[in-house]
Amino acid sequence: MKERIIMIGANGQIGSELAAALRQKFGSENVITSDIRTPQTLKDDEIFEIINVLDKQALKALLEKHKPTQIYLLAAMLSATGEQYPQKAWDLNMNGLLNVLDLAIELGIKKIFWPSSIAVFGPHSPKQQTDQYCIMDPNSIYGISKLAGERLCEYYHAKYGLDIRSIRYPGIISWKTAPGGGTTDYAVHIFFEALKHGKYSSFLSAETELPMMYMPDAVRGTIELMEAPAEKLTIRSSYNLAGISFTPAQIAEEIKKILPNFELSYVENDPRQAIADSWPASIDDSYARNDWGWKPSFDLEAMTKDMIENLKTNV
Repeated sequence: MKERIIMIGANGQIGSELAAALRQKFGSENVITSDIRTPQTLKDDEIFEIINVLDKQALKALLEKHKPTQIYLLAAMLSATGEQYPQKAWDLNMNGLLNVLDLAIELGIKKIFWPSSIAVFGPHSPKQQTDQYCIMDPNSIYGISKLAGERLCEYYHAKYGLDIRSIRYPGIISWKTAPGGGTTDYAVHIFFEALKHGKYSSFLSAETELPMMYMPDAVRGTIELMEAPAEKLTIRSSYNLAGISFTPAQIAEEIKKILPNFELSYVENDPRQAIADSWPASIDDSYARNDWGWKPSFDLEAMTKDMIENLKTNV
């Protein structure tokens, strides 16, 4: 059967690039993107629909119209923005997921992708090589909603047989999209500022190490998970996925190898520091490696070179 995909929340950092990869793989006619507002650029052969995932009746009409075989639910409020609007973050992140899961059961749509995050971990989770199964005590509303969402996905798989697949994304770095309100977004912003102004003021301290991933690896990993045989998947909450772990000081050193005059300074007492301090420094993704053969392609040096090269010529 030919796949037909609806992506909800497609205008964000991951959605915009994942949608392009899915169109290339399945054809533009089989990938319908949607969000609460029209994207700035839309090609003639791309199908786009305005939708609010919290409007269950409108969402049902959209699914009945396009009859997808897969749903990618990416609509969410991220960590830093969520702390400013916790009630809105909980409503969007939880009720949006519930709407999709319930409608998938009602309409017979079996395969769903929903992203989780390293934000599910907390102050008592292991900092280094954080396990797939460990203490998870998130202290941000984003992390709390993602942890609750993982439990829902596991429950709906066990009770209703929904083939829900998920990745605990680390911070995602891309030259194609601007930062979008996440705590890890400094690692995107630093490249834009390095080329534009030759300096950057980091809201995270020099030694704050966080797990990151370059967008090409994130897109490839997502599609590989969605194509993996269901019988090989042992995780139905969300898979740990690792790429690169580094600090602001380390990424600055890599940038200086290409832009020697780059200067990095630091802002004190930013509320995002407390969020970052509760997250892991590195991730153990052995389940993803064993179950579906995951392996990242980019290290810090290769990513930095590719980011700067593309930003110089495309932004």
